[in-house]
Amino acid sequence: MGIADEITLTGLRVFGRHGVYDDERRVGQDFVVDVVLHVDTRAAAASDDVADTVHYGEMAEQIAAIVAGEPVNLLETLAARIAEHLLGFGLVDRVRVTVHKPDAPIPLSFSDVSVTIERARGAR
Repeated sequence: MGIADEITLTGLRVFGRHGVYDDERRVGQDFVVDVVLHVDTRAAAASDDVADTVHYGEMAEQIAAIVAGEPVNLLETLAARIAEHLLGFGLVDRVRVTVHKPDAPIPLSFSDVSVTIERARGAR
């Protein structure tokens, strides 16, 4: 059985210019990102050293740079970019990424729309 340790970041709000419509790219809007990393934290717990785990402050800054960076059409693409980056951290075995678009151009009353993906190291 694998390690069940998780590092979770919830509600990271970042301004970006993603979307299918020209107005979304021109005006931009806030996106909200949640991530769950599956990481073996035993070494960090034993050493009490941030070098032995994923530094969630640095991780948040890197996710924010992806969201604020090059625009994409789909939330699926944005979530995949974030997941791929996070799997690049050597300690991360699996990741779950949710990208919320609370101000999506839907002409109805709604509170949120989001896409959630899960990716694992070495899986296709």
